[in-house]
Amino acid sequence: MVKIIGVLPSSSAARAGIQPEDYLISINEREIRDVLDYRFFLAETTVVLKIHRGPDLFDVTIRKGMYDDIGLEFETPLMDKKHSCENKCIFCFIDQLPKGLRKSLYFKDDDSRLSFLHGNYITLTNLKQQDVDRIIEMHISPVNVSVHTTNPELRVMMMKNKRAGEVLDYIRQFAEAGIKLRGQIVLCRGVNDGEELDRTMRDLAQYYPSMESVSVVPAGLTAYRENLYPLEPLTPEECAAVIRQVDAFGDACYEKYGTRLFFCADEMYVKSGTPLPSYDHWEEFTQIENGVGMLSSMERELDIALSLLDDAEKQAKRRISIATGEAAYAYICGLVGKIKEICPHVECDVHCIKNNFFGGQVTVAGLLTGKDLAEQLKDCDLGEELLLPRTVLRSEGDLFLCGMTPKELSEALGVPLRFVSIDGADFADAVLGCGGEVFA
Repeated sequence: MVKIIGVLPSSSAARAGIQPEDYLISINEREIRDVLDYRFFLAETTVVLKIHRGPDLFDVTIRKGMYDDIGLEFETPLMDKKHSCENKCIFCFIDQLPKGLRKSLYFKDDDSRLSFLHGNYITLTNLKQQDVDRIIEMHISPVNVSVHTTNPELRVMMMKNKRAGEVLDYIRQFAEAGIKLRGQIVLCRGVNDGEELDRTMRDLAQYYPSMESVSVVPAGLTAYRENLYPLEPLTPEECAAVIRQVDAFGDACYEKYGTRLFFCADEMYVKSGTPLPSYDHWEEFTQIENGVGMLSSMERELDIALSLLDDAEKQAKRRISIATGEAAYAYICGLVGKIKEICPHVECDVHCIKNNFFGGQVTVAGLLTGKDLAEQLKDCDLGEELLLPRTVLRSEGDLFLCGMTPKELSEALGVPLRFVSIDGADFADAVLGCGGEVFA
Protein backbone atom coordinates (compact mmCIF):
# COMPACT_ATOMS: atom_id res chain seq x y z
CA MET A 1 0.00 0.00 0.00
CA VAL A 2 1.44 3.36 -1.06
CA LYS A 3 0.23 6.89 -0.36
CA ILE A 4 -0.89 9.10 -3.25
CA ILE A 5 0.21 12.71 -2.69
CA GLY A 6 -0.97 14.23 -5.96
CA VAL A 7 -3.22 13.67 -8.96
CA LEU A 8 -2.44 15.51 -12.18
CA PRO A 9 -5.32 17.69 -13.41
CA SER A 10 -7.26 16.27 -16.37
CA SER A 11 -5.46 12.93 -16.03
CA SER A 12 -7.29 9.63 -16.25
CA ALA A 13 -6.81 9.18 -12.49
CA ALA A 14 -8.38 12.59 -11.83
CA ARG A 15 -11.32 11.79 -14.10
CA ALA A 16 -11.79 8.52 -12.22
CA GLY A 17 -12.12 10.43 -8.95
CA ILE A 18 -8.84 9.42 -7.28
CA GLN A 19 -7.71 12.06 -4.78
CA PRO A 20 -4.53 13.09 -2.95
CA GLU A 21 -4.19 11.31 0.42
CA ASP A 22 -5.79 8.17 -1.01
CA TYR A 23 -3.80 4.94 -0.72
CA LEU A 24 -3.17 2.62 -3.65
CA ILE A 25 -3.37 -1.02 -2.54
CA SER A 26 -3.31 -3.03 -5.76
CA ILE A 27 -3.63 -2.98 -9.54
CA ASN A 28 -5.54 -5.83 -11.15
CA GLU A 29 -5.45 -7.62 -7.78
CA ARG A 30 -1.63 -7.47 -7.64
CA GLU A 31 -0.19 -5.80 -4.54
CA ILE A 32 1.70 -2.56 -5.14
CA ARG A 33 4.80 -2.22 -2.98
CA ASP A 34 6.97 0.12 -5.03
CA VAL A 35 7.61 1.69 -8.41
CA LEU A 36 8.49 -1.60 -10.13
CA ASP A 37 5.14 -3.15 -9.22
CA TYR A 38 3.37 0.05 -10.19
CA ARG A 39 4.95 0.38 -13.63
CA PHE A 40 4.72 -3.31 -14.46
CA PHE A 41 1.10 -3.87 -13.49
CA LEU A 42 0.03 -0.50 -14.93
CA ALA A 43 1.14 -1.57 -18.41
CA GLU A 44 -2.30 -2.83 -19.44
CA THR A 45 -5.12 -1.22 -21.39
CA THR A 46 -7.60 -1.83 -18.56
CA VAL A 47 -6.50 -1.49 -14.94
CA VAL A 48 -8.53 -1.93 -11.79
CA LEU A 49 -7.07 0.04 -8.88
CA LYS A 50 -8.05 -0.83 -5.34
CA ILE A 51 -8.14 2.43 -3.37
CA HIS A 52 -8.24 3.02 0.39
CA ARG A 53 -9.78 6.33 1.50
CA GLY A 54 -10.47 6.84 5.19
CA PRO A 55 -12.72 3.94 6.25
CA ASP A 56 -13.62 3.08 2.64
CA LEU A 57 -12.13 0.50 0.31
CA PHE A 58 -13.24 0.59 -3.33
CA ASP A 59 -12.20 -0.22 -6.91
CA VAL A 60 -11.58 2.23 -9.73
CA THR A 61 -11.45 1.01 -13.34
CA ILE A 62 -9.37 2.97 -15.88
CA ARG A 63 -9.08 2.26 -19.61
CA LYS A 64 -6.04 3.69 -21.34
CA GLY A 65 -3.23 3.11 -23.84
CA MET A 66 -0.92 0.17 -23.15
CA TYR A 67 1.91 2.16 -21.52
CA ASP A 68 0.10 5.42 -20.76
CA ASP A 69 0.59 7.00 -17.34
CA ILE A 70 -2.58 7.70 -15.34
CA GLY A 71 -1.38 10.81 -13.48
CA LEU A 72 -0.66 9.68 -9.92
CA GLU A 73 2.14 11.22 -7.84
CA PHE A 74 3.78 9.57 -4.84
CA GLU A 75 5.95 10.64 -1.90
CA THR A 76 9.19 9.34 -3.43
CA PRO A 77 10.21 8.28 -6.96
CA LEU A 78 10.62 4.71 -5.72
CA MET A 79 7.27 4.84 -3.84
CA ASP A 80 9.35 3.38 -1.00
CA LYS A 81 12.58 4.09 0.89
CA LYS A 82 15.91 3.50 -0.84
CA HIS A 83 17.61 0.25 0.12
CA SER A 84 20.93 1.04 1.79
CA CYS A 85 24.05 -1.00 1.21
CA GLU A 86 24.74 -3.80 3.68
CA ASN A 87 28.38 -4.24 2.60
CA LYS A 88 31.60 -2.79 3.91
CA CYS A 89 33.62 -2.98 0.71
CA ILE A 90 37.36 -2.50 1.12
CA PHE A 91 37.35 0.09 -1.70
CA CYS A 92 34.11 1.92 -0.85
CA PHE A 93 34.47 5.55 -1.90
CA ILE A 94 31.88 6.78 0.59
CA ASP A 95 33.93 5.39 3.48
CA GLN A 96 36.78 7.58 2.20
CA LEU A 97 34.87 10.87 2.32
CA PRO A 98 36.08 13.51 4.77
CA LYS A 99 33.84 14.52 7.63
CA GLY A 100 31.58 17.55 7.45
CA LEU A 101 30.00 17.09 4.02
CA ARG A 102 26.24 17.18 3.50
CA LYS A 103 24.50 14.17 5.02
CA SER A 104 23.14 12.77 1.75
CA LEU A 105 26.66 12.06 0.48
CA TYR A 106 27.20 9.43 3.17
CA PHE A 107 24.18 7.34 2.16
CA LYS A 108 25.17 4.11 0.42
CA ASP A 109 22.49 2.81 -1.93
CA ASP A 110 22.41 -0.75 -3.23
CA ASP A 111 18.93 -0.77 -4.70
CA SER A 112 18.00 -3.04 -7.61
CA ARG A 113 15.23 -0.63 -8.59
CA LEU A 114 17.77 2.15 -9.14
CA SER A 115 19.74 -0.20 -11.37
CA PHE A 116 16.67 -0.44 -13.60
CA LEU A 117 15.62 3.21 -13.36
CA HIS A 118 18.94 5.06 -13.33
CA GLY A 119 21.66 2.59 -14.28
CA ASN A 120 23.13 2.26 -10.78
CA TYR A 121 25.33 -0.77 -10.09
CA ILE A 122 24.26 -3.20 -7.39
CA THR A 123 26.14 -5.94 -5.54
CA LEU A 124 23.08 -8.28 -5.31
CA THR A 125 23.61 -8.76 -1.54
CA ASN A 126 20.39 -6.87 -0.81
CA LEU A 127 18.34 -9.23 -2.95
CA LYS A 128 16.45 -12.26 -1.74
CA GLN A 129 15.18 -15.06 -3.98
CA GLN A 130 11.73 -13.45 -4.16
CA ASP A 131 13.33 -10.25 -5.49
CA VAL A 132 15.18 -12.24 -8.14
CA ASP A 133 11.96 -14.00 -9.10
CA ARG A 134 10.19 -10.64 -9.44
CA ILE A 135 12.93 -9.23 -11.70
CA ILE A 136 12.70 -12.34 -13.87
CA GLU A 137 8.88 -12.21 -13.98
CA MET A 138 8.95 -8.56 -14.99
CA HIS A 139 11.90 -9.20 -17.30
CA ILE A 140 13.68 -6.09 -16.08
CA SER A 141 16.74 -5.37 -18.22
CA PRO A 142 19.49 -4.51 -17.98
CA VAL A 143 20.59 -5.28 -14.43
CA ASN A 144 23.92 -3.62 -13.66
CA VAL A 145 26.01 -5.75 -11.31
CA SER A 146 29.08 -4.78 -9.28
CA VAL A 147 30.80 -8.15 -9.57
CA HIS A 148 34.47 -7.39 -8.69
CA THR A 149 35.29 -11.09 -8.46
CA THR A 150 33.59 -14.43 -9.09
CA ASN A 151 35.68 -16.11 -6.39
CA PRO A 152 33.05 -16.54 -3.64
CA GLU A 153 35.50 -16.43 -0.74
CA LEU A 154 37.35 -13.44 -2.13
CA ARG A 155 34.08 -11.61 -2.77
CA VAL A 156 33.07 -12.15 0.87
CA MET A 157 36.42 -10.70 1.96
CA MET A 158 36.19 -7.70 -0.39
CA MET A 159 32.62 -6.83 0.59
CA LYS A 160 32.70 -7.92 4.24
CA ASN A 161 29.33 -9.58 3.73
CA LYS A 162 28.81 -13.30 4.29
CA ARG A 163 26.19 -13.43 1.49
CA ALA A 164 28.49 -11.85 -1.12
CA GLY A 165 29.62 -15.23 -2.47
CA GLU A 166 26.34 -17.10 -2.51
CA VAL A 167 24.44 -14.34 -4.34
CA LEU A 168 26.71 -14.79 -7.36
CA ASP A 169 24.22 -17.52 -8.32
CA TYR A 170 21.68 -14.76 -9.03
CA ILE A 171 23.80 -13.82 -12.06
CA ARG A 172 23.36 -17.34 -13.40
CA GLN A 173 19.61 -17.21 -12.78
CA PHE A 174 19.28 -13.86 -14.56
CA ALA A 175 21.34 -15.07 -17.51
CA GLU A 176 19.33 -18.28 -17.90
CA ALA A 177 16.13 -16.21 -17.85
CA GLY A 178 17.44 -13.96 -20.63
CA ILE A 179 17.84 -10.88 -18.43
CA LYS A 180 20.43 -8.54 -19.92
CA LEU A 181 23.38 -7.93 -17.60
CA ARG A 182 26.20 -5.43 -17.44
CA GLY A 183 29.07 -6.07 -15.07
CA GLN A 184 31.63 -3.95 -13.31
CA ILE A 185 34.96 -4.96 -11.79
CA VAL A 186 36.51 -2.41 -9.42
CA LEU A 187 40.14 -3.46 -9.53
CA CYS A 188 42.09 -3.41 -6.27
CA ARG A 189 45.84 -3.80 -6.47
CA GLY A 190 47.00 -7.15 -5.11
CA VAL A 191 43.45 -8.30 -4.34
CA ASN A 192 41.32 -9.13 -7.38
CA ASP A 193 43.84 -8.44 -10.15
CA GLY A 194 46.22 -10.82 -11.89
CA GLU A 195 45.01 -14.44 -11.92
CA GLU A 196 41.84 -13.49 -10.04
CA LEU A 197 40.93 -11.05 -12.82
CA ASP A 198 41.47 -13.80 -15.39
CA ARG A 199 39.17 -16.09 -13.41
CA THR A 200 36.46 -13.44 -13.16
CA MET A 201 36.58 -12.70 -16.87
CA ARG A 202 36.40 -16.41 -17.74
CA ASP A 203 33.43 -16.95 -15.43
CA LEU A 204 31.48 -13.92 -16.66
CA ALA A 205 32.14 -14.68 -20.34
CA GLN A 206 30.17 -17.90 -19.91
CA TYR A 207 27.02 -15.81 -19.45
CA TYR A 208 27.20 -14.30 -22.95
CA PRO A 209 24.90 -13.23 -24.60
CA SER A 210 22.97 -12.20 -21.47
CA MET A 211 26.15 -10.55 -20.16
CA GLU A 212 26.42 -7.63 -22.59
CA SER A 213 29.61 -6.01 -21.33
CA VAL A 214 31.92 -5.77 -18.34
CA SER A 215 33.98 -2.74 -17.35
CA VAL A 216 37.27 -2.89 -15.47
CA VAL A 217 37.82 0.29 -13.47
CA PRO A 218 40.52 1.20 -10.93
CA ALA A 219 39.51 1.67 -7.30
CA GLY A 220 39.26 5.35 -6.41
CA LEU A 221 41.38 6.11 -3.35
CA THR A 222 41.33 9.31 -1.32
CA ALA A 223 43.60 10.50 1.49
CA TYR A 224 40.91 9.65 4.06
CA ARG A 225 41.60 5.93 4.51
CA GLU A 226 42.53 5.82 8.18
CA ASN A 227 41.56 2.45 9.73
CA LEU A 228 40.46 1.13 6.33
CA TYR A 229 41.85 -1.82 4.38
CA PRO A 230 45.39 -0.96 3.18
CA LEU A 231 45.03 -0.36 -0.55
CA GLU A 232 47.53 1.27 -2.88
CA PRO A 233 46.71 2.80 -6.27
CA LEU A 234 47.68 1.00 -9.45
CA THR A 235 50.91 2.39 -10.90
CA PRO A 236 51.02 3.58 -14.52
CA GLU A 237 52.93 0.41 -15.43
CA GLU A 238 50.32 -1.76 -13.71
CA CYS A 239 47.50 0.06 -15.51
CA ALA A 240 49.24 -0.66 -18.82
CA ALA A 241 49.57 -4.33 -17.86
CA VAL A 242 45.88 -4.54 -16.96
CA ILE A 243 44.96 -3.03 -20.34
CA ARG A 244 47.06 -5.68 -22.11
CA GLN A 245 45.48 -8.44 -19.99
CA VAL A 246 41.91 -7.29 -20.58
CA ASP A 247 42.49 -6.59 -24.27
CA ALA A 248 43.99 -10.06 -24.80
CA PHE A 249 40.93 -11.65 -23.22
CA GLY A 250 38.69 -9.27 -25.17
CA ASP A 251 40.38 -10.31 -28.41
CA ALA A 252 39.58 -13.95 -27.63
CA CYS A 253 35.97 -13.06 -26.87
CA TYR A 254 35.71 -11.18 -30.15
CA GLU A 255 36.91 -14.24 -32.05
CA LYS A 256 34.39 -16.45 -30.24
CA TYR A 257 31.36 -14.18 -29.82
CA GLY A 258 31.85 -11.21 -32.14
CA THR A 259 32.13 -8.82 -29.18
CA ARG A 260 34.99 -7.90 -26.88
CA LEU A 261 32.76 -8.09 -23.78
CA PHE A 262 35.46 -6.66 -21.48
CA PHE A 263 36.61 -3.04 -21.55
CA CYS A 264 39.01 -0.99 -19.42
CA ALA A 265 37.94 2.43 -18.18
CA ASP A 266 39.38 5.49 -19.90
CA GLU A 267 41.15 6.31 -16.63
CA MET A 268 43.40 3.26 -17.12
CA TYR A 269 44.58 4.55 -20.50
CA VAL A 270 45.13 8.09 -19.27
CA LYS A 271 47.06 7.05 -16.17
CA SER A 272 49.29 4.61 -18.06
CA GLY A 273 49.89 6.88 -21.02
CA THR A 274 48.51 4.19 -23.32
CA PRO A 275 46.93 5.65 -26.47
CA LEU A 276 43.17 5.32 -26.55
CA PRO A 277 41.95 2.61 -28.91
CA SER A 278 39.91 3.42 -31.98
CA TYR A 279 36.30 4.51 -31.77
CA ASP A 280 35.12 1.09 -32.99
CA HIS A 281 36.89 -0.66 -30.09
CA TRP A 282 34.12 0.44 -27.71
CA GLU A 283 31.39 -1.15 -29.83
CA GLU A 284 27.98 0.00 -28.48
CA PHE A 285 29.38 2.19 -25.66
CA THR A 286 27.13 0.34 -23.20
CA GLN A 287 29.14 1.57 -20.20
CA ILE A 288 29.93 5.11 -21.24
CA GLU A 289 28.38 6.48 -18.01
CA ASN A 290 30.92 4.33 -16.17
CA GLY A 291 33.79 6.20 -17.83
CA VAL A 292 34.33 3.55 -20.51
CA GLY A 293 34.82 4.94 -24.01
CA MET A 294 33.72 8.40 -22.93
CA LEU A 295 36.77 10.20 -24.31
CA SER A 296 36.62 8.50 -27.71
CA SER A 297 32.90 9.21 -28.01
CA MET A 298 33.35 12.84 -27.06
CA GLU A 299 36.10 13.35 -29.61
CA ARG A 300 34.05 11.77 -32.41
CA GLU A 301 31.06 13.98 -31.53
CA LEU A 302 33.31 17.05 -31.50
CA ASP A 303 34.75 16.23 -34.93
CA ILE A 304 31.26 15.87 -36.38
CA ALA A 305 30.10 19.13 -34.78
CA LEU A 306 33.12 21.04 -36.14
CA SER A 307 32.54 19.65 -39.64
CA LEU A 308 29.02 21.13 -39.60
CA LEU A 309 29.99 24.70 -38.59
CA ASP A 310 29.10 27.39 -41.10
CA ASP A 311 31.43 30.27 -42.04
CA ALA A 312 29.88 32.69 -39.54
CA GLU A 313 30.28 30.21 -36.67
CA LYS A 314 33.92 29.67 -37.61
CA GLN A 315 34.54 33.39 -37.11
CA ALA A 316 33.25 33.41 -33.53
CA LYS A 317 35.33 35.52 -31.15
CA ARG A 318 35.70 34.20 -27.62
CA ARG A 319 38.18 34.56 -24.76
CA ILE A 320 37.40 31.93 -22.15
CA SER A 321 38.90 29.37 -19.80
CA ILE A 322 38.23 25.72 -19.02
CA ALA A 323 39.04 23.92 -15.77
CA THR A 324 39.35 20.16 -15.58
CA GLY A 325 40.98 17.43 -13.53
CA GLU A 326 44.48 16.06 -13.97
CA ALA A 327 43.29 12.92 -15.76
CA ALA A 328 41.49 14.73 -18.60
CA TYR A 329 43.77 17.78 -18.88
CA ALA A 330 45.86 16.69 -21.86
CA TYR A 331 42.79 15.33 -23.60
CA ILE A 332 40.80 18.56 -23.16
CA CYS A 333 43.78 20.53 -24.42
CA GLY A 334 43.67 18.38 -27.55
CA LEU A 335 39.96 19.07 -28.09
CA VAL A 336 40.51 22.80 -27.65
CA GLY A 337 43.34 22.62 -30.17
CA LYS A 338 40.96 21.10 -32.73
CA ILE A 339 38.45 23.91 -32.15
CA LYS A 340 41.14 26.57 -32.56
CA GLU A 341 42.18 25.10 -35.91
CA ILE A 342 38.66 25.67 -37.24
CA CYS A 343 37.86 28.81 -35.23
CA PRO A 344 41.06 30.92 -35.14
CA HIS A 345 39.49 33.76 -33.13
CA VAL A 346 38.75 31.58 -30.10
CA GLU A 347 41.17 32.07 -27.21
CA CYS A 348 40.83 29.37 -24.58
CA ASP A 349 43.10 28.56 -21.65
CA VAL A 350 42.79 25.12 -20.05
CA HIS A 351 43.57 24.93 -16.33
CA CYS A 352 44.59 21.68 -14.65
CA ILE A 353 43.09 21.45 -11.14
CA LYS A 354 44.68 19.21 -8.52
CA ASN A 355 42.12 17.55 -6.24
CA ASN A 356 43.52 18.61 -2.88
CA PHE A 357 40.09 18.12 -1.31
CA PHE A 358 40.40 14.34 -1.65
CA GLY A 359 44.14 14.23 -1.09
CA GLY A 360 45.59 14.38 -4.59
CA GLN A 361 45.12 10.75 -5.71
CA VAL A 362 41.69 11.43 -7.23
CA THR A 363 42.23 12.89 -10.70
CA VAL A 364 38.87 12.63 -12.50
CA ALA A 365 37.12 15.88 -13.38
CA GLY A 366 33.75 14.82 -11.97
CA LEU A 367 35.08 14.88 -8.38
CA LEU A 368 36.50 18.40 -8.46
CA THR A 369 35.17 20.67 -5.73
CA GLY A 370 34.26 24.34 -5.69
CA LYS A 371 36.82 24.82 -2.92
CA ASP A 372 39.74 23.58 -5.04
CA LEU A 373 38.53 25.51 -8.07
CA ALA A 374 38.27 28.73 -6.06
CA GLU A 375 41.70 28.34 -4.47
CA GLN A 376 43.59 27.38 -7.62
CA LEU A 377 41.93 29.85 -10.02
CA LYS A 378 41.62 32.91 -7.80
CA ASP A 379 44.57 34.76 -9.37
CA CYS A 380 43.94 33.70 -12.97
CA ASP A 381 42.59 35.83 -15.80
CA LEU A 382 39.70 33.61 -16.86
CA GLY A 383 38.34 35.77 -19.67
CA GLU A 384 34.63 36.05 -20.43
CA GLU A 385 33.61 32.71 -18.89
CA LEU A 386 34.87 29.65 -17.09
CA LEU A 387 33.69 26.32 -18.52
CA LEU A 388 33.32 23.38 -16.14
CA PRO A 389 32.11 19.79 -16.61
CA ARG A 390 28.47 19.34 -15.62
CA THR A 391 29.49 16.30 -13.57
CA VAL A 392 31.11 18.44 -10.85
CA LEU A 393 27.58 19.27 -9.63
CA ARG A 394 25.11 16.92 -8.03
CA SER A 395 22.15 15.81 -10.13
CA GLU A 396 20.03 18.79 -9.05
CA GLY A 397 22.71 21.09 -10.50
CA ASP A 398 22.94 23.31 -7.45
CA LEU A 399 25.93 22.16 -5.37
CA PHE A 400 29.52 21.02 -5.66
CA LEU A 401 30.63 18.08 -3.50
CA CYS A 402 32.05 20.48 -0.92
CA GLY A 403 28.69 22.24 -0.56
CA MET A 404 29.63 25.38 -2.48
CA THR A 405 27.04 26.68 -4.95
CA PRO A 406 27.80 27.71 -8.56
CA LYS A 407 26.78 31.26 -7.66
CA GLU A 408 29.27 31.35 -4.80
CA LEU A 409 32.11 30.14 -7.01
CA SER A 410 31.14 32.58 -9.76
CA GLU A 411 31.24 35.45 -7.26
CA ALA A 412 34.55 34.28 -5.79
CA LEU A 413 36.21 34.17 -9.22
CA GLY A 414 34.40 37.18 -10.67
CA VAL A 415 33.41 35.38 -13.84
CA PRO A 416 30.27 33.62 -15.16
CA LEU A 417 30.38 29.81 -15.11
CA ARG A 418 29.15 27.63 -17.94
CA PHE A 419 28.54 23.93 -17.19
CA VAL A 420 29.03 21.50 -20.04
CA SER A 421 27.94 17.89 -20.56
CA ILE A 422 30.32 15.14 -21.70
CA ASP A 423 28.87 15.30 -25.22
CA GLY A 424 31.41 16.51 -27.78
CA ALA A 425 28.89 18.60 -29.72
CA ASP A 426 27.79 20.30 -26.49
CA PHE A 427 31.42 20.97 -25.66
CA ALA A 428 31.97 22.66 -29.03
CA ASP A 429 28.81 24.73 -28.59
CA ALA A 430 29.89 25.82 -25.10
CA VAL A 431 33.34 26.88 -26.26
CA LEU A 432 31.72 28.91 -29.04
CA GLY A 433 29.23 30.42 -26.57
CA CYS A 434 25.99 28.77 -27.63
CA GLY A 435 25.53 25.82 -25.29
CA GLY A 436 25.63 24.74 -21.67
CA GLU A 437 24.05 26.17 -18.53
CA VAL A 438 25.38 29.55 -17.40
CA PHE A 439 25.62 30.87 -13.82
CA ALA A 440 26.57 34.52 -13.44
